[in-house]
Amino acid sequence: METIHTDIWLTFAVLFFVVLIFVFEWVRVDGVGLIMMVVLPVLGLVTPAEAVSGLGSNAVVSIIGVMIIGAGLDRTGVMKSLAGLILKYAGRNETRIMILVSGTVAAISGVMQNIGAAALFMPVVKRIASQTGTSVRNILLPMGTCAIIGGCLTLVGSSPLIMLNDLIRMVDPEIPSFGLFSVTPIGIALLLTALFYFVFAGRFVLPPPVSGKKTTRINSLVENLCKEAGSIYEMRVPDSFEATTLIGLGIRENYCSSIVGIARQSPREKYITPIRDSIIRGGDHLALVGPEIHIRHIAEDFGWELMPEMSTFAGDLSPGEAGVMLAVIAPRSGFFKNTIYDIEIRRAYHVSALGILRGDEVILEDITHQPLVPGDGLLLHGRWDDFHRLKDSPDLILTGTIPGEPLRTEKSVPALVCMAGALVLALVFNAQLSIALLSGALGMILTRVLTMDEAYQSVEWMTVFLLAGLIPLGRAFQHTGAADLMADTLLSALGTGLLPVVFLFVMGLLSTFFTLVISNVGAAVLLIPLGMNMASKIGVDPGLTALVTAVAASNSFILPTHQVNALIMRPGGYRTLDYICSGFGLTLVYLVVLIAVVWLIYL
Repeated sequence: METIHTDIWLTFAVLFFVVLIFVFEWVRVDGVGLIMMVVLPVLGLVTPAEAVSGLGSNAVVSIIGVMIIGAGLDRTGVMKSLAGLILKYAGRNETRIMILVSGTVAAISGVMQNIGAAALFMPVVKRIASQTGTSVRNILLPMGTCAIIGGCLTLVGSSPLIMLNDLIRMVDPEIPSFGLFSVTPIGIALLLTALFYFVFAGRFVLPPPVSGKKTTRINSLVENLCKEAGSIYEMRVPDSFEATTLIGLGIRENYCSSIVGIARQSPREKYITPIRDSIIRGGDHLALVGPEIHIRHIAEDFGWELMPEMSTFAGDLSPGEAGVMLAVIAPRSGFFKNTIYDIEIRRAYHVSALGILRGDEVILEDITHQPLVPGDGLLLHGRWDDFHRLKDSPDLILTGTIPGEPLRTEKSVPALVCMAGALVLALVFNAQLSIALLSGALGMILTRVLTMDEAYQSVEWMTVFLLAGLIPLGRAFQHTGAADLMADTLLSALGTGLLPVVFLFVMGLLSTFFTLVISNVGAAVLLIPLGMNMASKIGVDPGLTALVTAVAASNSFILPTHQVNALIMRPGGYRTLDYICSGFGLTLVYLVVLIAVVWLIYL
């Protein structure tokens, strides 16, 4: 008996040590995982095989698979399209973006594992943040939280709820089983609560953007040239405007500005870097690059409406998709003595010329008919995909690194088929989630959506090792009896004279603590039978007790021990204190709303 007590105290000591490491950040989070793999078997709390079993666990392998699938969808432009759809309705408003992203991920989490839904949307969040200039830290944490809560929307959204009816039958086969949507009212209430929490309290509880100098794509000389060339704006052409060609407007010659995009509502068409013969019609939306003073003159002279922000072109011409680069005319270039008008640079390379850098002279006026000479620098605006194609030109030498990678849009259908196949295997054929997702990842490689090296690079190995090390800690809590001791001691101390609402709140609180330590599955397996037995003794509905315990097992926001929290930790640059600050208040609100909804609907 003494050995058992010693193991229990050692387990609590290890837990306390892990919390200290998380809070004070003595080592990186993946280092915590490696420490657990070594310390736990050395102390005899788990076997050596159990210490490293997390590396091959269903959860960790599933994360690897879904990261590869997400990378494939991103590389083929699928996630770009999804990001564009979200931006269409959310614009550049950070709050609307957060609500749409978080709500969508939550809905998906209702029918698939929340870690899968969160991982699939990681590339979307990164793209949106890049395109709108918003902080990825202000989107990822609410998204991860709602992904966890989304698992409570149906009885198949999270592991504790999937196991709920089986655990109830183990204790008392006479208790009616819960249906697929029995938990939905609770899940909707919790999801709305989380969204309201981040909308109204987000500025107080979310971490500030990472400070520091942003990396620049071009040198200071080019930055100054960019400032002179102006910024990007959107205008709407009134319906009464008489149709004319782009070159007929004389925008470049008279206003030192360029039209770099045309969007037409009927028929619905969009032209990025339109050629000089393109027609401008009433009702069109235009994207222009130029100095603000000239842009305002254009709006006044032509009667066009200057939009307050980019909306129609928010996705296509955002900083994440397009921008400005300097290209130097090569010594033996065919451009020698030709003009931009002669070489039709828009038609040939799908980029727009904004200015010419000749020695120390910056030319912004009448650049279209300026004879070019080797050594001239052309300030060009275009999409990064087009710059990737331009870099192989023998006539131009790009002076900076092109952001992003060219999209493999021709592989978008195979990528979607691979993802759909993985979901069908998991949801229809009940294949183990890790095998289903690895099948989808393998499909991405075999169909050449990704190379093998790209698949390896897409995996966040820091997250993998963090989770792999926390899994044996949860096993130590269960095997040594530390979890049983805590639960029994607390419930015995409470006695049998509790009000039903108070008892359910205590079970929710207990489940919340254990899900932070031994995972949501471990918390459910341990507490549901225990809580049902206690409920029978004090006259509370055992089935309802099991439901509250299972839902409370998703109340895991204070520490990065949940799979979703660990997933977003590195991409969001979060620290443990960030989770504590944002999650402590939400944890309490979650419990209050959970018990309130149960009291109103079920009691």
